[in-house]
Amino acid sequence: MSLRPRAVISDFGGVLTTPLGNAFAAWSRESGIPLEDLGAAMAAADERHGEHPLFMLEKGLISEVEFIARLDAELGEGRSLDDMLDVYFGHLEPNPEMIDYLRQVHERGLRLALLTNNVREWEPRWRVMLPEIDELFELVVDSAFVGMRKPEPEIYTLTLERLGGGLTAEQCVFVDDIDVNCQAARELGMTAVRFETTDQARGEIEAALAAG
Repeated sequence: MSLRPRAVISDFGGVLTTPLGNAFAAWSRESGIPLEDLGAAMAAADERHGEHPLFMLEKGLISEVEFIARLDAELGEGRSLDDMLDVYFGHLEPNPEMIDYLRQVHERGLRLALLTNNVREWEPRWRVMLPEIDELFELVVDSAFVGMRKPEPEIYTLTLERLGGGLTAEQCVFVDDIDVNCQAARELGMTAVRFETTDQARGEIEAALAAG
């Protein structure tokens, strides 16, 4: 017999916001740097330093300044990520329908936590986008402040530990727009919903809540 779900753990970017790919595409258009070149610069920096620059940034192990410097060195003269943050957040918007749905879930007695791969220096920007965060979510686990990131199993375990109350993985519904993050949650025993659209995610979450 399955345990009744008691909590929903949600991602931030791409679930509570418009798709992250849209913001990156906007930066690519405005900067004139193809996303393929950005990916190649990431891979080159990974090989040069022995660590993926984005993963290190999201774990708080390098600063945003160092991240930009590493990628600028690979992109070559005349091309830079200096304006990326402004453009990225200028094209990232809240997803009010999903936020409203989670509010309804919370009002029905479910606990809510936010588990995000993010950047330490970006916290003032993304938090101000959604003033509802502290109202709705009893816990926020930000990769940049805990030194681990999804899909590392330790960050899911940490989230459960910080929620406390004897909550188990089997009592959690996890929502994320990245498949590998969902798979890691499933391997720990959570019910995972891969976010594609708000309607689709809402339907799958409701089915998971009803099945418990």
